[in-house]
Amino acid sequence: MKPKALTCLWAGLGLAGVAAAMAPRPAEAATDVNICYMNHPVQIASLAILEKWAKKQDVNLVKTPISYSIYLPKISQMLASGAAGQCDIIWHNDDWGQDWAQYLVPTDDIPEIGNVAEGQLMPFLNAEGKPTTVPIATTAGIMFYRKDLVPENEVPKTWDELVKVSQKLQADGKVKWGYVGGMSFTNTFFSFWWTLWNNNCDIYAPAYERDNAVLAKNGWKPMLADACQVQTAEFWWDALRKYKISPPGMTTYSRDEANAIFQAGDAAFTVADSTFLGTFEDPKKSRPAGHVGMARFPLGPMSKGQRSWIDIWGWSIPKSSPPERQKAAKALLGAMMTDYEGQIGMWKATGGPPPNTKTWAILDKDDAVWKQLKSILFDSEHVHDAYYFRNWAVVHKNYSDVLIRAMNGSREDIPKVLAEGVPSIQGGASR
Repeated sequence: MKPKALTCLWAGLGLAGVAAAMAPRPAEAATDVNICYMNHPVQIASLAILEKWAKKQDVNLVKTPISYSIYLPKISQMLASGAAGQCDIIWHNDDWGQDWAQYLVPTDDIPEIGNVAEGQLMPFLNAEGKPTTVPIATTAGIMFYRKDLVPENEVPKTWDELVKVSQKLQADGKVKWGYVGGMSFTNTFFSFWWTLWNNNCDIYAPAYERDNAVLAKNGWKPMLADACQVQTAEFWWDALRKYKISPPGMTTYSRDEANAIFQAGDAAFTVADSTFLGTFEDPKKSRPAGHVGMARFPLGPMSKGQRSWIDIWGWSIPKSSPPERQKAAKALLGAMMTDYEGQIGMWKATGGPPPNTKTWAILDKDDAVWKQLKSILFDSEHVHDAYYFRNWAVVHKNYSDVLIRAMNGSREDIPKVLAEGVPSIQGGASR
C-alpha cells in the first residue's frame, strides 16, 4: 500500500473513531430491584413512595405480591437457601424478626433511621445490635365502631358494656352482630390477645415482658392456665355461644373475613390495625364510610389499664441480594425515610402512623384525626405483639390451637383445656 493511501486510511479510521465517539450511546440499563410484599393497604401506599423515587434514581422496581398464608415459609426458605436475586427488598414483621436478622443487611446507615418510635427497632436487631429493617409504618390495634349507631358517650369501656351495647343493637335490628374480629391462627390479635392484654394477662409471666433474659430467669412460666386467661377465654366463649354477639364461625375467621363483615355494615364493633382506617372510610369499599369511630379497648375485670400492641412493619434487604441491588435498595429506602410529604400522604390514605416521627410533629399541628389516634394509641401503655425467640411461631400456633379447642368445647371444660395446653407453651422457647 502506498504511503498516501495509508495516510488516507488512518485519516478515515480517525474520523470514524471520532464519529463513533460522538454518536449517541444507548442509555445504561436501569437497575432492577425486586420487591416482595403482601397486598395490604399500607404496603401498597409505601410502594407508591418507593416507585416515585425509583423513577428518580433510575431503578426498575419489580413488584412481586405474595399471599399472607405462604409469605413467611416462602421468604424464610429463600433466605435460608441464600437464593440470590429473588427478592431484593422484602416486607418484614416483628413476629419473625429474630428468625431473619442473620440473613439481612444492617440498615443503621439509612438516613434518619433513629427517628423511629421508641423501642420499635428492638425486634429487628442482629447479633451486633444493628437494625435490619427500615420501617414502613407503625402497626397498632384500635377498636373501630359505628358512630351512626353508638354515641361517643356510650362507647363500651368494659367487656360487660361491649356485650350489653351489642345485644341492644342486635335486638333493635341495627346490626347482625355486635362484635366481629379475626380469631384463627395469626389473627389472634383481633380477639384473644387484645382482651388478654387488657385483662392484666399475657402468654408468659411476667406479663408484658419481652426481654428473653428476664423471661428465662422466671422459667418461661406460661400464664395459659392463670385466672386472667381463663376469664378471657370464658368471655369469648360467651360472646360466641351464650350472648351470641359474635358469629359462631368466628373461630375460623382471618382479619379479612372480619373486616369484610364490618365493611358490609353487619357489625357495630371490630378491632383491626389502624392501617385499615382508610379502607373503612372508603365509600367504594365500606358501607359505614363516614361513620367510623375509633376508641380504646374495653377493659376486662382484672385490668390495670388500657394497653394496645404497637410495632412496626418494615422493608429489609437480604444479604443474598447482589451488591449493586443492595446499593439501589438502600438508596430507595433512604429516600422513603426522608420523604415527609410521601409519608403524610400514606397516613391520610391508610391510617398508618408514618415511620419517621419527624412527620408526627407536622401532623400534630392541624390533623384532628391524627391527634385522636395518637391520643388513643400513644398516650397509654403498650405491649409488643410477639415474643422474640426463634421458636415463637410454633408457640403462637400452639396457643391458638389450645384457645380454639376451648372455644369449641363446653364452657365448663375451659380451665381443663387451658391447663392441658401449658406444656406446649412451657417448652416452646427452648426447643
